[in-house]
Amino acid sequence: MTQPAPAPPALDPVRWLNNQPYLLLSLTSLFWAGNIVLARHVAGHVPPLTLSCVRWIGTFLILLPFAWPHLKQDWPVLRAHLPMMLFLSLVGFAYNNAISYWALQYTEALNALLIQSAGPLFVALWSLALFGIRLTGAQLAGITISLAGVLTIILRGDFGALASISFNRGDLMFASSLVSFGLYSALIPRRPVTHALSLISFTTCCGALMLVPFSIWEFSTGATLKFDIISMATLGYAVIFPSTLAYLFFNRGLALIGPNRAAPFFHLVPVFGSAMAILLLGEQLRIFHLVGYALVLAGVVIASRRASAKKA
Repeated sequence: MTQPAPAPPALDPVRWLNNQPYLLLSLTSLFWAGNIVLARHVAGHVPPLTLSCVRWIGTFLILLPFAWPHLKQDWPVLRAHLPMMLFLSLVGFAYNNAISYWALQYTEALNALLIQSAGPLFVALWSLALFGIRLTGAQLAGITISLAGVLTIILRGDFGALASISFNRGDLMFASSLVSFGLYSALIPRRPVTHALSLISFTTCCGALMLVPFSIWEFSTGATLKFDIISMATLGYAVIFPSTLAYLFFNRGLALIGPNRAAPFFHLVPVFGSAMAILLLGEQLRIFHLVGYALVLAGVVIASRRASAKKA
């Protein structure tokens, strides 16, 4: 008698998502776009250093129950690579996040999105300087095309508007946060081998601890966190989406396709930001939006489909 064929294994959504780098990186950009829009909206209402510190404390506390078994198992590896782990905590969590929130107190959203578009360049430069990894022709072409799409959206199709944009100290601060995060992105593939939850829980904890003294200083200047609806909503979003989920997704995406192939996904941040303005703020959809979206999408596809690295 013929035995019936075994039933196919049930689909595990978490396992499936964990192996979809393009979706993971796209969601990361979506969450970060919301973070920039929200942070600029509440600038002056929520102290930036306190927001950053509370953001990472909250992320660590959310992850700790799930990460604890892995932390115990991976502790010998983490301890053996403590300088590297502390450096990742500094450039990827403490400095990068705090300085970008602080910068948004002084700069305009347009300037921040323009500077954000340089993110792939910083990743490529750090990868080249540290490890001799250079962009392939396809990656360079993809980044260039997607950058053209970003500028089309931000400048509303008028590239002459670049001449009228002025930059201030907030812009320099925001640019330094991208330099820092580019370094983090280049280093993540060389991190010690641990469980993903061990990595992010350890680095968020260390990043939060690094920010505590600066948050205390900020409080001493009179900049205090108000426990109102705006503050709580801001903290809730910041802890869950651009922190807990985005960094898990981003780290996994980097592990799957490498930093140079992942870098063009930075250009989706202003794309999602403009789409939020259309959907949530009633901005009218125009031709330059569609042209910009098409260019960014084409650039991301071109840059991410080829081999991720070449040695210089």
